[in-house]
Amino acid sequence: MIPAAFEYYRPTDMAGVIALLQEHGDDARVIAGGHSLIPMMKLRMAEVPHLIDLQDIDGLGAISVADGVVRIGAMTTQHDIINSDALKAAAPIMKEAALQIADPQVRYMGTVGGNVANGDPGNDMPGLMQCLNAQFHVTGPDGDRVIDAREFYEAAYMTEREDDEVLTAISFAAPLGGYAYEKQKRKIGDYATAAAAVQMSKDGGKVATASIAMTNLSDVPVWSKAAAEALIGSTCDDASLKAAITAMLDDIDPTEDNRGPVAFKRHAAGIVLGRAIARAWSRA
Repeated sequence: MIPAAFEYYRPTDMAGVIALLQEHGDDARVIAGGHSLIPMMKLRMAEVPHLIDLQDIDGLGAISVADGVVRIGAMTTQHDIINSDALKAAAPIMKEAALQIADPQVRYMGTVGGNVANGDPGNDMPGLMQCLNAQFHVTGPDGDRVIDAREFYEAAYMTEREDDEVLTAISFAAPLGGYAYEKQKRKIGDYATAAAAVQMSKDGGKVATASIAMTNLSDVPVWSKAAAEALIGSTCDDASLKAAITAMLDDIDPTEDNRGPVAFKRHAAGIVLGRAIARAWSRA
């Protein structure tokens, strides 16, 4: 389908973006890669009278690693993530997850900022960012502020970001130890039926730290403190693995859709999480 008519803007600085958002209010939206917003506009599921493109804003596409902190500009594409040697060395789980997003054509244009900012529960990066305990940097009329990824998502497509704020960057401490991003989907390019992000470290043959988050199993990504605590101090044996899976299953709230009934999704979640924990432990 063809989207409804809209005005297109391409400002060259963030001040121009904020001014347009303030001028047009609820009638304006920013666009990064466009792989979430444009399909909704074409299907007439979203009508955006004023579309603000971020492509010409300098500094939003950089990746840096300094003093143990990773910073990724919001306009960084999944392709950029996959091909960054610095990011691969500091946080290899980012590349592992990005390679499982959609297909190469989408990854060339799809941005990490767009993936996390619009609150789609099916997107891969929100859960991963919660696993990494990332911070989201946003800019608005009152200046810059930082929002924890674990506090960012309120409900499907509803976030802590105000309508006149723009996500500009994501940062997190470079993770230690083993990692895994495991995803079950119906076909290449599809959203996850269930996906799990796991980071863990080992000390003396036991789990020293752990962080676990899952995707597309509730109306927001689910970071489970209880699942991680079930692993910490264990040798990641069968009993602790089962305890972690049980804890996560208590935290998720899947709904039936074209990816399957609730019972199937819960089963898939347990399998995917078990695989992710085992692989992260083997790398720790």
